[in-house]
Amino acid sequence: MSEKIKVYFMGSGKIAVPVLEALLNAPQIELLGITTQIDQRAGRRKKLTPTPVGAFAAENELNIIKAPCVNDGDYLCRLKALQPDFIVVVSFGQILRQALLDIPKNCCLNVHASVLPHYRGASPIAAAILNRDHRTGVTLMRMDKGLDTGDIYRIVEMELSGQENADELELKLGRLAANSVADSITDIYSGICKPVPQDNNRASLTRKIKKCDCVINWEKSAKHIEAMVRAFHPWPGTSFIVKSKKGDLKINVTSAEVADSEGKPGEVLQADKKALIVGCGKQALSLKLLVPQGKKEMSGPAFLNGHRLEKGVILGN
Repeated sequence: MSEKIKVYFMGSGKIAVPVLEALLNAPQIELLGITTQIDQRAGRRKKLTPTPVGAFAAENELNIIKAPCVNDGDYLCRLKALQPDFIVVVSFGQILRQALLDIPKNCCLNVHASVLPHYRGASPIAAAILNRDHRTGVTLMRMDKGLDTGDIYRIVEMELSGQENADELELKLGRLAANSVADSITDIYSGICKPVPQDNNRASLTRKIKKCDCVINWEKSAKHIEAMVRAFHPWPGTSFIVKSKKGDLKINVTSAEVADSEGKPGEVLQADKKALIVGCGKQALSLKLLVPQGKKEMSGPAFLNGHRLEKGVILGN
């Protein structure tokens, strides 16, 4: 191409980092700037922590704007003055109002972590894992005022092994998107790639994950709980409560496997040096890795060294 395509980037989550890196390295793209969310307090010490995009920018000495609100008038004026052809949005975390959507000459291009119209909304990666889908992917779509309802430019799919956790899958989808984002922008810019409306009759909506969604109900099947462990890793984590002399102890499960056993829901079926297995509504669950409240990650048998859980004990929800 005789002239470069002017692109502005907005992103926050881990999935956005490979896409940003691809745009930085694309010879046909002129990256005008980067915006991410402001630093948030995280961890037990509530330390101010940058977004993954913010951390990547710092490591690579890139200029970046950390915007509390991209719909602010001053921010919109600065963005409009850059005259971008595209604004690429990936896991940004703020709703873009119409005034911002109207700024780029071509469109605001969203990279969404599902095969639309399935799994619109806040948690498509967790939904794909929870539903034990065999395939997922990323959709490049023209943003409109609806929630992931815009016309589709391109879908890139991948197979799932059934072993991925949300953290791993987010990074895989980021790389998948990175492999096609620059060429997709070129094809859209040149008119080769045309937008296609979504079939709203096939749409499904995911909502923001809450901590209460992640408490284990042993009445559920072992397959469902195992999928929860992967879908909610690393945040907010899948947990259950153990009674102790010091009160209720919250236990996060970071790795689990379906076991070929049967028992009452919540019943400890095995608790020894070999395994910690708990009965579920259907089959049983082997708790491979655990993080007791205030402790480091440990194996199920290692947890039993400091917390007696005898065979036959019923764990509550």
